[in-house]
Amino acid sequence: MGAKGRAKSLRKLLAHARDLMQIDVGFVLWDGSTVPDDLAKDAFAIKLADEGVVAALLRKPKMETLANLWVSKRIDLVNGDIFDLTAQKPKVRTREIRKKLSKWTAFNALRKFAFVGRGGPWPLEEQSDEKPSDGSREENEKNIQYHYDVSNAFYALWLDKEMVYTCAYCTDWDNDIDQMQQDKLEMICRKLRLKPGEHLLDIGCGWGALSFYAAQNYGVTTLGVSLATQQIEYAKAKAERLGLTDRVKFELADYATVEGKFDKVAAIGIQEHIGIANYPTYYGTVKRVLKPDGLFLHHAITRQARKDDKDFKRKNEETKLITKYIFPGGELDHIGNTITSLERFGFEVHDVEAWREHYQRTCRRWHDRLLANYDAAVAEVGEVKTRLWLVYLGGCSITFERNGMKLYQTLVSNKRRGPSGLPPTRADLYRQT
Repeated sequence: MGAKGRAKSLRKLLAHARDLMQIDVGFVLWDGSTVPDDLAKDAFAIKLADEGVVAALLRKPKMETLANLWVSKRIDLVNGDIFDLTAQKPKVRTREIRKKLSKWTAFNALRKFAFVGRGGPWPLEEQSDEKPSDGSREENEKNIQYHYDVSNAFYALWLDKEMVYTCAYCTDWDNDIDQMQQDKLEMICRKLRLKPGEHLLDIGCGWGALSFYAAQNYGVTTLGVSLATQQIEYAKAKAERLGLTDRVKFELADYATVEGKFDKVAAIGIQEHIGIANYPTYYGTVKRVLKPDGLFLHHAITRQARKDDKDFKRKNEETKLITKYIFPGGELDHIGNTITSLERFGFEVHDVEAWREHYQRTCRRWHDRLLANYDAAVAEVGEVKTRLWLVYLGGCSITFERNGMKLYQTLVSNKRRGPSGLPPTRADLYRQT
């Protein structure tokens, strides 16, 4: 059976499946043929670049195979994106599809690819297996720099103007990313009840946006720490440019080595990198550096709790892909364990707020901005990295929308006897400026 015969059999199978599921997506094969035959030029379609795509998926039908095929552009989307793809919901139940799918048509088409080579390239295969961080400075630094030291210019293409790379906050669901991130920084400062003259520790400070905002708008002195070299260099240069070096400091350092005492501590999106086994170091460090009457704002992505810890530790294929190719060493907690851990280390929990839907919109805006700047991103970091980040951001937005992952901000104080010092209501968080 030659290449033309294989393509013909696959087209027959795809047409059968497409009609059965009643979906509008088309297909473009490596030889230029399409399903349906009269597919319009502006129609949304899945494009297969070579025969090896089918052979590879047949031999190893896993998300990891699909990821390699996607980043190498051997599978692509035409006239649409990942959101258009996930909107293609079959109008027939899965059980009915299985019952009505012609087993002979499927077998006859796929068997012809059994001896076709899987082709290439396979750009992600060199990545080491995913595993939680062991908590050492060396591994933490390697993992952090893998993700954050991609390129400042790359991140500037799709982040907001202040380079904030954590969940934004929507005071209106339709706000743009600049407004959302400014409102997030403001909300963090309000929750921490920052006052002039206080000292703020910004753990995992990124490009320094929170430190700058707090210093400029609340009159505090800040220390930001990160293990991402490019982030710290950027933040230090910005501090010089703004004339804030006397009040805003940045250090390339592991958070666990920080010395001194602070009135307030913010950890915005750092716990995801730490690893559950290393939580005692994390919570213990915050406890050590936070003054007895201080406030700590913990902000982190979480997963849904399971019936027991063993079940919770099992990762689905999507989670494994993210921790292998996007956030090496990463591990997500569930909010119940977060609260338990905080209390075990002597913190008093005051507020827990869910920001899941805010992060769904944050990731969507990041995805759309990266897609709009696709050519510039490819020129900066290459097509593999660009396509990897695109599917990561799009996939995260969809996952948060479907409640597959969550995000919480938790405000605690360093437990003491007597009044907490917080106001009787939370009206101050929502005051108009």
